[in-house]
Amino acid sequence: MAGLEDLYREIILDHYRSPRNRGELDVPPAHKVEGFNPLCGDEVVLYITVDPDTETVTDVKIAGQGCSISQASTLMMSAAVKGKPVSEVRQLIRAFKALMSIHESKLEGEGDGSDLAADLEGVRLGDLEALQGVVKFPVRIKCATLAWNTLQQALDQAKV
Repeated sequence: MAGLEDLYREIILDHYRSPRNRGELDVPPAHKVEGFNPLCGDEVVLYITVDPDTETVTDVKIAGQGCSISQASTLMMSAAVKGKPVSEVRQLIRAFKALMSIHESKLEGEGDGSDLAADLEGVRLGDLEALQGVVKFPVRIKCATLAWNTLQQALDQAKV
C-alpha cells in the first residue's frame, strides 16, 4: 500500500510542479468563474469555452493559487475535461465528487458508499484517482473538490 501512496503523491506533485493549461481566455466567448476556499485560502480562476453547437468543452485555462492538492486537482480537472462533451464533463464531476464522498463516508463509518457508487460506474478517472488519498485528511477534501465545484458553477452559468 505504501508503494501506491508514493505513486499517488508523485502524480499530485508532478501536476503541481509542471502545470498544464495555465493562463486566461478572452471573456467572452469564454466564461470566467472564480472559486475560493475561505478555510485555507485556496483560489481557483477557471476560464472555459464551450462550443454551443456541439456542447463540447473546447478550451480550459486556469489561474489561482493554493496548496499542492487544490492546484493539482485543478490542473488534472482541466486536462480531463478539455475536448469532452458537456454531458461527459458533468458525469466526471459527479464521479469525482462521489469518489471523495465514498472514501470519506467509509473513513467516518457512515456506510460503505454504495449509494454513491452509481456515479462512478463506467467512468474512467485516470490520474484523478491519485487524489483519493486526500480523504484521509477530511479538511483537505475541500481543497481537492474546489476546482470541480467551480467547474460545475461555470457550466451552470453557461447554461449548458
